[in-house]
Amino acid sequence: MCGIAGFFGQRRITPEVIEAMLSALGRRGPDARHHVGWLRDGQIAHEGMQHALLHTRLSIRDPRPEADQPMVSHDQQVWVCYNGEVYGWEEDAQALQAQGMPFRTTSDTEYILNAYLAYGFEGMLSRLRGMFALTIVDWRHGRVWLARDRMGLKPLLYYHQDGELAFGSMVRAVLPYLPLSRRVLSSTGIDAYLAHRYIPAPHTIYRDIQRLENGCYLQYELQTGSLQKHVYWQPEPESGSLFEELDVAIRLRTASDRPVGLFLSSGIDSSVIAARLAAQGYQNIQTFTAAFPGSSLDESALAGQIAQTLGMQNQRIVIPSGIKDDFASIVADLDEPFADPSCIPTWYLSRETSQHVKVVLGGDGGDELFAGYKRYRKHLQSAWRRHFVLPWLSPQSGMARRGWVKWRQELSQDWLSAYSLRFSGFSPMQRRSLQSGYDIADHHWRMPANMPASPLMQLLALDQCNYLPEYILRKADLMPMAHGLEARCPLLDHKVVSRVLALPPAQRFTHPAKLALAPAMGTLESLRLFEQKKRGFNPPLAHWLQHDLRSRAQGLPGRLAEQTGGQLSVEATQAVVTASEHDAGWHENLLQLMVLEESLRQLADLQRGPHVNA
Repeated sequence: MCGIAGFFGQRRITPEVIEAMLSALGRRGPDARHHVGWLRDGQIAHEGMQHALLHTRLSIRDPRPEADQPMVSHDQQVWVCYNGEVYGWEEDAQALQAQGMPFRTTSDTEYILNAYLAYGFEGMLSRLRGMFALTIVDWRHGRVWLARDRMGLKPLLYYHQDGELAFGSMVRAVLPYLPLSRRVLSSTGIDAYLAHRYIPAPHTIYRDIQRLENGCYLQYELQTGSLQKHVYWQPEPESGSLFEELDVAIRLRTASDRPVGLFLSSGIDSSVIAARLAAQGYQNIQTFTAAFPGSSLDESALAGQIAQTLGMQNQRIVIPSGIKDDFASIVADLDEPFADPSCIPTWYLSRETSQHVKVVLGGDGGDELFAGYKRYRKHLQSAWRRHFVLPWLSPQSGMARRGWVKWRQELSQDWLSAYSLRFSGFSPMQRRSLQSGYDIADHHWRMPANMPASPLMQLLALDQCNYLPEYILRKADLMPMAHGLEARCPLLDHKVVSRVLALPPAQRFTHPAKLALAPAMGTLESLRLFEQKKRGFNPPLAHWLQHDLRSRAQGLPGRLAEQTGGQLSVEATQAVVTASEHDAGWHENLLQLMVLEESLRQLADLQRGPHVNA
């Protein structure tokens, strides 16, 4: 698990730019930092380089310096720079070694390098099981490859203009490479953030930086500067035992040369992983639970009971009531504007957990696989109308939140577009008020290439393209990595996903949700977890806004108007601030604006940092 970056272009890049790119990745890889550079003809360069690979390492497998990156083939012609963790490769590595492939380490990085040499790029990709964002530079063919894993657990951002390519694990690692004229905020990205509380791929907060979609790769030609994007994977059902495959996925994710733990809530997903770990004899794995003392949403007591039933140790981590001193750091670790309130407790949970282990398993993905969110059932109640819309019902502006206004907005959109209102940030009507004079889209989602016929499957497909990789998994990557902690998600192993897709609908979609996982519970069945009311990972947001973050509301509308070049209206933004003082329904919207303001302030400071003019 690491941070990666690099560039391939025509300009000679200064050491200050390279240092700025590496510094942005520092928290993702605290154990080692390296880079290699070339001139345009492929000759190694130590300064004034035009091409480079940059890497910061969190050492998990084979922590020796021999396994550091960028890593090169024995003939010095092929390089790999990689973030992530792949599993179950050891047997194939032995076969390659028997054929004469040299292996100097026991790292998955060297396996990826040798698998590319043996099978080619797509052949190598098809053999990777796990999470990854990687690049391979092949000087033999004058080609660079970039790929993001199937489910989107690892991020990959890139810039491609005038034949130049730069990439990185974070927006902030790519930004230093951009000429000043290209460091322009994206009005689409701002509207997407206001709509969804995150910016779905391929957009980012910058006009010229894109996010590679999950299951895709890029092919860049060094001679011509051309770039092509390819889709290499789409989820397909595969028959076989779900529980056997899940046990394999969990077992593979315990492979580590550093201590391994588990994020444990009282929910089904993490409890199933804990139960299967215990069944396989991994009771020594320590579990970690966030605690909110005095809150009805505190899951720590039941999580502790789950761990005790399984014979596991549980550590209860109390989330602090005061976040004022850490708010700017949390926003910085989010990289670009991102307003999931649960990121804040996840940041604290990860910080404490990283003091005990360097790898942690989590239960992300279960709700998206088994339709566990209440919003699915609620939205399916109106599936009958599909493309039927009443466009004249839509209010054109205003900041009201009343139910009848939301009902009018829902009927003014087609059924799939209206799904965004189930968990949106600001509605289209509210965004028209906030951004007077700007074009407002109903949503900014990437639509599935092959839309299923079933209404429920359509909602799941939308989430698999957008909400899961760009919201749930972005948080699962950024918050642990901010503290040098690697998070692994067994339920999102692509072979487990294929087994779930093959389940009959009556077995996969149940009420209560996820009953298909009941046979994996083992001794936890006695706790009757499926009868527990589903709880979100909800922090004390009202307390934070009324105390720790209260001062940030003062002058917020004016600052946002200035930062966005007038895209956000002072009057409409002030209406949100005022409304939040007496209506808790506006609290998440106010937090969303506070995160945006702090993130844009930080990015503006970075924009004035090291650069090389085009």
